[in-house]
Amino acid sequence: MGVVIDVKSKPLTPEQKEWVEQAWACIDDQEIMDLVVRMVNIFSPPGQERSLAQFMVSWMQERGFDAFYQPIDENQGNAIGFLRGQGGGPELLLWGELDISLGIPGEEERGMGSLSRPELRPEATIKDGYIIGLGAENPKGHAACAAIAASAIKKAGIPLKGTVILGFPGGGMPTSAWDPQNPRRNVAHGVGCAFMLQQGIRPDFAIAAKPVYAVSWEEAGLCWFKITVKGSVGYAGTRHLLPYDNAIVHAAKVIEGLERWFPEYARRNARGIVAPQGIVGAIEGGCPYKPAFYPEVCHLYVDLRIPPDMSPTEAKRQLEEALREIRQSYPGLDLSCEMVLAIPGSRTDPNNWIVQSCIRAWEYVEGRKHVYEVFHSGATDVNILRQWGVPVARLGFPPLQLPEGMKPDLGAWMGVVRVENMKRLIRCMIYSIVDTCTRDLREVMD
Repeated sequence: MGVVIDVKSKPLTPEQKEWVEQAWACIDDQEIMDLVVRMVNIFSPPGQERSLAQFMVSWMQERGFDAFYQPIDENQGNAIGFLRGQGGGPELLLWGELDISLGIPGEEERGMGSLSRPELRPEATIKDGYIIGLGAENPKGHAACAAIAASAIKKAGIPLKGTVILGFPGGGMPTSAWDPQNPRRNVAHGVGCAFMLQQGIRPDFAIAAKPVYAVSWEEAGLCWFKITVKGSVGYAGTRHLLPYDNAIVHAAKVIEGLERWFPEYARRNARGIVAPQGIVGAIEGGCPYKPAFYPEVCHLYVDLRIPPDMSPTEAKRQLEEALREIRQSYPGLDLSCEMVLAIPGSRTDPNNWIVQSCIRAWEYVEGRKHVYEVFHSGATDVNILRQWGVPVARLGFPPLQLPEGMKPDLGAWMGVVRVENMKRLIRCMIYSIVDTCTRDLREVMD
């Protein structure tokens, strides 16, 4: 059963409806495809988004936007663009991140997806109407929707009172530093978004282009934990002669216990439109080049999502209680836990103008009542925007049927897109731009 928000009646005037239709008519399928292809072809791992950000600046400038590149360091930066209104209206940020989370050098050896798969390579291909390539759907296809929506508004010559800001930051994916050559450790988790806000981009509202095809007003936070499981150094040749105290075997017991606990945690803490999940995402222990020996320490890395009203400290307490119960099941189990990352969740009042406007847009495009049915656990820069006081509505485009024979995993869902799916988000964004930025500031802030 989904969640339905009461939408305040704020119909467009006949003139505003005409503006929406004029902008919709300016949506160019080939322009969408060309933009996504060019974005995919620019490799942009966290901390190395400069080339893609600079391309986005050039793309905006070619279309008459006031745009500039905002460097963070020599390899990372943001692309910012303005479609300025006549004055007297609100500032609306259309946000879409640039960095990818898969297909990163060295990670194939760690089992994070074979780079032989076309959907995990930064080389776009077009087949049977699909655009296939690394990040084609998320994040690049979504960021492209924001750019195309603003471009259509400009082409149509819509008389805006407010200003549309295009914000394409680097460093949005949930990852820590992966490149040993980069001395900076904070290359992601919203670093580009926070820098953009620090440098004076402070809109009245924001629309975040990220999956799914429903307007969301709540975002999960995320906490990372390092669990250290202890044993003793040992050797295969003396297993039968010395106490067998293998940290890897002990860690397996902890993983089994956590996998039983994660669903319980999700049920206990689900509320609103957030259903926070947990996983064991990485294991460290032993030396692959000498498996004759087992280690005295094995590390587990846990990602635990949290609802907007839960503090990271409360999440830590719940995890520690689960670990105590696991220890009780295995007397003598020696482990410790530390929190190594904490980003709180966030919420925008669903009665806020931008949430209401995006729901009205969705209903206008779809011709039916908006119901939020996909209770999510994703965490994005939306949390950073809201922490800085920006009301945000998040909206993506509809999922698609994957090409026949493609493995239906995360790599495929993030690496395949169709123009027709993207256009539904573009239409929604255009509606909300007109609905918001052709009004006086007082009208949308009441």
